[in-house]
Amino acid sequence: LDGEEVPLTFSLWDYGVFGLMLLVSTGIGLFHGLSKGGQKTSEDFFTGGRRMAAVPVGLSLSASFMSAIQVLGVPAEAYRYGSKFLWMCLGQLLNTLLTAHLFLPVFYRLGLTSTYEYLERRFSRRVRLCGTVQYIAATVLYTGIVIYAPALILNQVTGLDIWASLLSTGAICTFYTTIGGMKAVIWTDVFQVFVMLSGFIAVIIRGLLLAGGPARVLAIAANGSRVNFGDFNPDPRSRYTFWSFVLGGTLLWLSMYGVNQAQVQRYVACRSEREARIALLVNQVGLFCIVSSAVACGLVMFALYKDCDPLLAGYISAPDQYMPYLVLDIFQTSPGVPGLFLACAYSGTLSTASTSINAMAAVTVEDLVKPRMPALSPRRLTLVSKGRAVPCRAVPPHPGPCHAAQQRAVVRCAMPCRAVLPPAMLCCPILGCAMLFCAMPCRAVLHRAVQPVLC
Repeated sequence: LDGEEVPLTFSLWDYGVFGLMLLVSTGIGLFHGLSKGGQKTSEDFFTGGRRMAAVPVGLSLSASFMSAIQVLGVPAEAYRYGSKFLWMCLGQLLNTLLTAHLFLPVFYRLGLTSTYEYLERRFSRRVRLCGTVQYIAATVLYTGIVIYAPALILNQVTGLDIWASLLSTGAICTFYTTIGGMKAVIWTDVFQVFVMLSGFIAVIIRGLLLAGGPARVLAIAANGSRVNFGDFNPDPRSRYTFWSFVLGGTLLWLSMYGVNQAQVQRYVACRSEREARIALLVNQVGLFCIVSSAVACGLVMFALYKDCDPLLAGYISAPDQYMPYLVLDIFQTSPGVPGLFLACAYSGTLSTASTSINAMAAVTVEDLVKPRMPALSPRRLTLVSKGRAVPCRAVPPHPGPCHAAQQRAVVRCAMPCRAVLPPAMLCCPILGCAMLFCAMPCRAVLHRAVQPVLC
């Protein structure tokens, strides 16, 4: 903060806090893997026996796509482009309402474990297999970036060993996901949501104290054009505007929450359709808290570094290194607190990776194994399900896209991998219903289009 370069590194206390987070996550997985006889059927493993409550499922939904990429990337984007990033919450709200009323009833009433089973019922077996293969490929790419990119960024700023972080988080995530199944994934996500929020809150409080309070931070941000909610520029070439967040963001999030296997698999695990709808609302509250906290960190960062940008000063080499640099800068005299942020970042990684592992194992077993081996007993099918979770994580992350993140914001690098398949599956049924409305514009058309699927 005084313009002099500061040696940046984690202390033993920081690694201790990070290790504690990993230990608690492992303990949650072991508890749900061993309690009440463990996972007796593949349905227990993949959907928690469809007996999950709304609040933990909703918080798990929030954690799944708020990975370390968002923990590191969103504050940097808010620092550089302002608080208009909060318009994303409006897009998420519209997505929640559309998912709850259009997509959730279809998937929940069909009782599906794999969303791609819908494609077979609606079209053919070949279409289902095509969707499954594309989903697995896209998820492997995205999960690789989610795991590797934060390790690379933290290595460049703090010297944190890449392979140590990859192996520790990967092994523990695979272990508790394989042992505890969907229940372990959901309850570790709940724990990790609170770890993420704790990390953000610690940064916000310390930053506000150093900057002179909330009023001064807002005044500095406003003077620097960072309080910019009124950007309604319709030009699609603009990086962020109200329209890109509300229109584009709604469709992007709808592709994730409406048809994405990882999300659908969670809300069909609820006890009832009403509980699933409540879970989506709880998810919306969790997303708002996480995104608004990340944006607040970005504004605090701007207030502290308005006169000495770490990137322009050469202290960091890429925009996504702003957040770890800020944490180590403002907490130099507080051992253990940077470790809380490290746990915050990797909580996002663990939640996303565990969700991806469980989802890939689910589609592999439901779409590829069960149709070819229908005589498998429930016990053996459960063992196969757990066995498939291990190779789903064993695929090493490809470093190419992650090294590209050194020059571009990691949030933008991750989006193409996240959006490879879901929009196609989302748009086909919507387009079909729209064409029916154009041909026969009456209120009963949508009911007739959806009803055969629900029967």
